[in-house]
Amino acid sequence: MQHLMKSNFLIILFCTVTGIFIKAQSENEPISFNEYLKYVKDKNLGLAAQKYNVSIAEASILTAGIFPDPQIEMETSNNGVSKDMGYTMGGAISWTLELGGKRKARIETAKNEAEYSKLQLQEYVRNLLADATLSYIEALKSKALLNVQKESYQSMLKLAKSDSIRYKLGDISKVTSQQSRLEASSLLNEVYQLEGAQQQSITALSDFIGSDSTGKEVIGNLNSFNRSYTLNDLITNAFNERADLLASKQNINTAASRIKLEKANRVIDLGLSAGAGHNTVANNEIAPSPAVNTVKLGISVPLKFSNRRNADLKIAEMSYSQAETEYKQIENSIRMEITQAYQQYTSAQKQLQQFDNGMLTEAESILKGITYSYQRGESSILEVLNAQRTYNELRQNYFQLLAENSSALIDLERKAGIWDIDF
Repeated sequence: MQHLMKSNFLIILFCTVTGIFIKAQSENEPISFNEYLKYVKDKNLGLAAQKYNVSIAEASILTAGIFPDPQIEMETSNNGVSKDMGYTMGGAISWTLELGGKRKARIETAKNEAEYSKLQLQEYVRNLLADATLSYIEALKSKALLNVQKESYQSMLKLAKSDSIRYKLGDISKVTSQQSRLEASSLLNEVYQLEGAQQQSITALSDFIGSDSTGKEVIGNLNSFNRSYTLNDLITNAFNERADLLASKQNINTAASRIKLEKANRVIDLGLSAGAGHNTVANNEIAPSPAVNTVKLGISVPLKFSNRRNADLKIAEMSYSQAETEYKQIENSIRMEITQAYQQYTSAQKQLQQFDNGMLTEAESILKGITYSYQRGESSILEVLNAQRTYNELRQNYFQLLAENSSALIDLERKAGIWDIDF
């Protein structure tokens, strides 16, 4: 009788814990994938910081177009402190006249650098969306695995209840009843473990949406990641659309404009000046003089001895060659990356077909048949447990593979410069 009371207490405890799981699940706030991506685009702190680079580069265009500031000079002197030679007062304005198209070259370079920053921002967004989606997929996978384990626990709990009643009726032994109860307890521990993993995957979304995501629930169908692509089309699209390749090409233009700027900087600039002066009356007895007004114009020509050292120009030319080489290297990398990603995605698709051919249905049918036979006393509890574990492993492997297939597609589209993920 004491053993029966203990068994009933454990069953009630299992039911209570299960009810807490269901309640906790219902209290989570759902967040759809489209809503999640909107948060990523609008509130991601890393993206907000990257946007400043574009604003800074655009402001640099205005800075590049500024003309040199003029200079005003004012002076006065006493021609003879003790001999009354009068005073001299004067002023002048001077300005540097840039030659060689320096201002135009600066503006062109700044515009190319701004365009390069915009393409870098596009590349950042491309990778951000892909990484954020992968994190969402991980949360979906964790949720699916948790649900599989919960369903397995519920099934074993139901069997444990049934075995407790059968043991009371004397249909099965005490050991058999204990075995099903212990298996339910073991499954409950695994539920705890997967629940923690699922909560961590939800919290990990916080890094992408710029706020705490704890308590939210992801929703979506992992079966939505099926596309039909040809390898050559993907490579062609990547060459036309990949932001990092376009940025590398733009970097060549930027390097070319820097060469023009360095050449323009080697051209001499002229210093122009204009001024006026006034000498007051000199009352000195030896050399008296009337008041005199003067006007002066001037031009200054710098001696560009520094042009004999053309290190800056050589650096600009080497940077241009480097940019061209980097562009070719990125092209080769893209071709390789897409080929590998395509192979990975194709492999995942083939593996999914195995499950689509009825593996899960067959495993479920076997489990139901063995469970039915066990309840009729025609099979052992060990056979039921083995069938249950096989079915659980297949379902877990299925959701693992769905997540791998989803990740493979996301990676393939990331590499190909495509984005049509929506589920």
